[in-house]
Amino acid sequence: MTENILIAIAWPYANSDIHVGNITGSHLPGDIVARYHRLRGRNVLMVSGSDSHGTAITIKADQLGKAPEEIYKHYHPRFIELFKKLGISYDIFTSTHTENHFDVAQKVFLTLLENGYLKTTISRQWFSPSLGRFLPDRYVEGTCYICGNPEARSDQCEKCGNELEAEKLINPRSKVDDSTPELRETEHFFLDLSSLEPQIEEFLKARESYWRPNVLRQSLGTIQSVGLKPTSITRDLDWGIPVPLDDWKGKSLYVWFEAVMGYLSSAIEWSKLTGNNDAWRDWWIDPSAKAFYFIGKDNITFHAVTWPAELLGMGDGFDRRMGTENPQPLVLPYNVPANEFMNLEGRKISGSHNWAVWGLDALERYDADAIRYYLTNAMPEQRDTDWDWEEFFQRNNNELVATWGNLVNRVLSFTFKNFDGRIPNPGQLRESDEALLQVIKAGFDSVAIKLEQVELKAGLAEVMALAAEVNKYLDVHAPWFEIKTDRDQAAKSLYTAIQAIEWIKIMSAPFLPNTSESLHQILAHGEPLFGKQFSRFVQDSLGEHEILGLDNNNASGRLGQDVWEPVELEWGREFNQPVPLIKKLDHKIVEEERARLGKQSH
Repeated sequence: MTENILIAIAWPYANSDIHVGNITGSHLPGDIVARYHRLRGRNVLMVSGSDSHGTAITIKADQLGKAPEEIYKHYHPRFIELFKKLGISYDIFTSTHTENHFDVAQKVFLTLLENGYLKTTISRQWFSPSLGRFLPDRYVEGTCYICGNPEARSDQCEKCGNELEAEKLINPRSKVDDSTPELRETEHFFLDLSSLEPQIEEFLKARESYWRPNVLRQSLGTIQSVGLKPTSITRDLDWGIPVPLDDWKGKSLYVWFEAVMGYLSSAIEWSKLTGNNDAWRDWWIDPSAKAFYFIGKDNITFHAVTWPAELLGMGDGFDRRMGTENPQPLVLPYNVPANEFMNLEGRKISGSHNWAVWGLDALERYDADAIRYYLTNAMPEQRDTDWDWEEFFQRNNNELVATWGNLVNRVLSFTFKNFDGRIPNPGQLRESDEALLQVIKAGFDSVAIKLEQVELKAGLAEVMALAAEVNKYLDVHAPWFEIKTDRDQAAKSLYTAIQAIEWIKIMSAPFLPNTSESLHQILAHGEPLFGKQFSRFVQDSLGEHEILGLDNNNASGRLGQDVWEPVELEWGREFNQPVPLIKKLDHKIVEEERARLGKQSH
């Protein structure tokens, strides 16, 4: 039976371009894992979209004197452009500002209300006397009462990752006019996490053996040390999804309460667009389905506690609201492999100060796979890491080009020239040939283990180690010299190297899809490894929105077809004229790029 794999990737706020920290934090790791599972022939759905609501967008709108919708509609297509160029292969990348998402989010709210997990409470929130209105969370900053960070938001501290009680913020100040707000009473709905705590703790304990320590520390560790408290899930805000009740005008669902529902709503939207309205159930109802959530460490609590709480609180109620005859509960997260943060040249990335490497900007000068290769090696899986332009240069030239690109180019170019563009007949392979192929063949299992465990840096290191083994083999056999004295021996060496390259191509494809696809075509395979991306516009009651999708129908790694295996190449088959796959960089780019920092627009 084909395994259903949901790849759910953090929804970027549509108030700024995406930088390399965002890419390596969630989009790239999710894409690597999705591509791997597709190559295994599994039923993969990779979803995300622009987070269009909340104060991140309204603050930007206030700064520019524009409507929030204008801000979202400016950045959303730029996200899609980036993902196309970088090869982030979403099955659907949509938006929270759609009729479908509004409907799903309001159904979730009503289901939780019906099941008794939402309560109204009079609470004190920050009010601006100068503006005459309540200030949403991100409009108020101050000192975190837990870690002392002087730039904490009133709802969450990015430094320690904790959700905060707004009224406990120390030295609060308004981001609008720097005035001091005051606490006033207002009524809001709260999600009763305390009543769901036993179920959430049980859910987390069942995943202790394979979840990352940082995720367990912020979720299970918090429960066991201080416990869970009811959390506010509505806000005094017009821009967002309205609370679906009479007498609650002017209040919207809290962005973090509704944005996580996007993983569900996007699957439902994808189903409608494909003409099979029930297709979403493969990933959300089937209890054997595995849902992976790729996020940054600042979003751990929302994905490891709040979203599971919403799912547990709904029971089978949401499926019943969808009109299902035999309603079932929704699938809980299988894994939340949250990454730490990426810094830049020893400093924290700051979009407001332009201290960032912006994705679209970098792709104007560098190939997508060069960026993907470096970001995978620098991926902050266990600790914060640093983008360093010198290291980017060194890894591109000394590893990606020297170990892999040059290997492919010299072997295929030499073979094309000396064996009439055909894979040579090796005859009886030598012991050393068989030994190399056994080493490379074993890589299918060793790399797969790393990818199954979402240890992506280690997986890429395994792939590059295999390429290094082929280079060592060629140092010994040197077919460019063998051919001068014994053409048959050169044929054995070249066939063995090409076979090894073919297998490494498959194993490297999740990490370096563009390079692997080019190599796949050079070796004259008919079907592409992966499907083609497309974008289209969808019209609904909220207007027109653009979605990004993936057509996987003609790909080698389509549903049910496992190509993650060592298939032997036929000798004598023709292949195409080789071309260099990876560009070597000039060292001058290091200082040029460092000079750009803080200056490039986004």
